[in-house]
Amino acid sequence: MTLPHDTLVLVADGRKALFLRNQGDGQQIDLRIASHREREDRKDSDIKTDAAGRSGRPMGAGSFQDTMPEPDFHQQEEDRFARDLSEKINAMALGGEFENLVVVAPARTMGELRPLWHKQTAARIVGEHVKEMTDRPVPDIEALLAGEAAPPS
Repeated sequence: MTLPHDTLVLVADGRKALFLRNQGDGQQIDLRIASHREREDRKDSDIKTDAAGRSGRPMGAGSFQDTMPEPDFHQQEEDRFARDLSEKINAMALGGEFENLVVVAPARTMGELRPLWHKQTAARIVGEHVKEMTDRPVPDIEALLAGEAAPPS
């Protein structure tokens, strides 16, 4: 993939986001970290407010279903992080902070981001890679974008 100079590269998952800029040109990718965000992965006891509740729906003659399934609070926080990230990227696009965008994210995160892109953001996306790369070094991300075989994650 050729990456124009100053392309913004977002490498994200539900917990971490790296904003990289290509300081190279279309022939040589040279990514530099512009900024990053990280969400603290809190303990269950810090995010749960109460035990699972009763559904109140009858299951049979005189009995009630004991509990409702417990929501996955960690997944909810990861999804919220992705939604907040999409708002940040949309604001950057509307503010003219980048002309080209490449997004590298695992499937779940990508699925949260895509429907929330503003049309100005979506028009600037020049590449997407559905892959977990937030804990990989920058040379591995560069290799992925250049189409080279990067070490397995």
